[in-house]
Amino acid sequence: MTDKTTRASIPRFDDNYTEDAAQARRQFLTDKTGADFAHTAHYSLPPAQLKSNTENFIGVVQMPVGVAGPVLIHGEHAQGWFYVPLATTEGTLVASYSRGMRMLSESGGVTVTVLDDNMQRAPVFEFDNARDARSFVQWLQSHQADIATAAQATTSVGKLQNIQTWQIARMVYARFNYSTGDAAGQNMTGKATHAASAYIRANSPVPVRHFALSGAIETDKKHSHMNLMHSRGKRVIAEAVVKREVLQTMARTTPETIFRQRQRSAIGNQLAGSAYSGPHSANGIAALFIATGQDEANVVESHAGFTFMDITPEGDLYYSCTLPSVICGTRGGGTHLPTQSECLKLLGCHGDGNAKKLAEIIGATVLAGDLSLLSAILSDEWVSSHDAYGRNRT
Repeated sequence: MTDKTTRASIPRFDDNYTEDAAQARRQFLTDKTGADFAHTAHYSLPPAQLKSNTENFIGVVQMPVGVAGPVLIHGEHAQGWFYVPLATTEGTLVASYSRGMRMLSESGGVTVTVLDDNMQRAPVFEFDNARDARSFVQWLQSHQADIATAAQATTSVGKLQNIQTWQIARMVYARFNYSTGDAAGQNMTGKATHAASAYIRANSPVPVRHFALSGAIETDKKHSHMNLMHSRGKRVIAEAVVKREVLQTMARTTPETIFRQRQRSAIGNQLAGSAYSGPHSANGIAALFIATGQDEANVVESHAGFTFMDITPEGDLYYSCTLPSVICGTRGGGTHLPTQSECLKLLGCHGDGNAKKLAEIIGATVLAGDLSLLSAILSDEWVSSHDAYGRNRT
């Protein structure tokens, strides 16, 4: 009989990352709740590898991984054919992305460009009055080299690029922008900005009456207009010219039909206040993030953006998506875990020097998924495809 009336602490040990510790917690939860962990308890990764990734470890949730593609990418970092791992439980998703990738590839491939690459922490400083706050901003801008030295003492990779400021009343909201190498960099920038802020508070020409490491304008793991204008992560643009004959034979539609629908869905997106103006960027980003060990909460920032299309003089479809804040890395976080490492290796993105390459693959994947879904809607195959692949079962 389970006991849900008495509070009992989850078992912890001197070493919490052993199989014995995990088994003890599973047994404890079975005794308390009656739940069975026959599948959760099966995994190949060593618990000792998880010390920076989770607490109170009991096992794994097994997520199906399918492979979409191949897709032909013409990036500055990702070049050639790629097979893309997508971790998802949504039927039709992998098939749909594969179809979009084939349409793009048979039209000549996807060109992807990374325009910007920054990660932020954004503290708030408060003063006695607005004039003191203004004096602080002037001092801050003239001492950025010294502030950068203090920040970069905490990291061998992160570099402070600049500090943006916005003054409201007697408060100064400061956005510290860093390059972070191949790491996504949220923790790195938090530690660096903490050290920089200690230097600032000790040397400010006017008294800092209140300080908080986050004033919320970095909008960590929240969508915001700020991150559409000033990129958090990598600003990625994927674009392709989709051939008329490819659309006609593979999607049973035309460039004109897709363009016409885009004009109408733009109004719908505006009416709804959507963060992304295309069909479904979050689907591919989430599936790729989970497969490659990214922080899945960053989907909320990474999925926002814009689509644009036009009819070329030759009668083909120019289609692009702009993702201003793709947050991804190939080092740190969950990228070192066994299955995630395997998926990164599948993409040729494991380890140093590959973060922008991964961002380009993400951009190409989003464009492929958008093209396929939009085509399915216009050819009236959206529902039938889900019926065929098992999504519509109830």
